[in-house]
Amino acid sequence: MYIQYAGFNNVGASSRVYNFDVIETGATRQFTVQVQSEAFRPASLMLQDGPGICFARLEQELQGETEESRAEAHLMIGERDIREYLQKHYPHKPAWKKKENSSASPAIEPKSRW
Repeated sequence: MYIQYAGFNNVGASSRVYNFDVIETGATRQFTVQVQSEAFRPASLMLQDGPGICFARLEQELQGETEESRAEAHLMIGERDIREYLQKHYPHKPAWKKKENSSASPAIEPKSRW
């Protein structure tokens, strides 16, 4: 199985819909994953996270698929998905590490996550 990102569409100002093709032996299925625009706010997802969180959500859905219960073609990103994605990709430093690093170097930390 191969999951291919196929772009996104804005649905008004309310959300983005990310498109994926899932290619299996002899067949291609199309999936969409929708993210509400409000998820892309300070201290949450960045626009660059959109394809990644949607890919992870689709992959999770496909892994739970059985012959009797196929993955839905249209998925939504919820608050739980966002929390789990942020914890995995942007883990918080423990308070003692922040203090330790700040005393060793007076450099200013960048605002972006990169």
